[in-house]
Amino acid sequence: MNLGAQELIIILVIVLVLFGGAKLPRLARSLGQAQKEFREGIADGAESDEETPST
Repeated sequence: MNLGAQELIIILVIVLVLFGGAKLPRLARSLGQAQKEFREGIADGAESDEETPST
């Protein structure tokens, strides 16, 4: 999925209209925390797969 500059600008304008300027920092922080937790979950899952012996 390739997004060009015009598509990104349109998406950003829509997000700004939907959430308003005041809520954007809080929304971005929540998305960042969710991404961090997702990555940690993936890493934990990979570690547990390495630890369990395959039969």
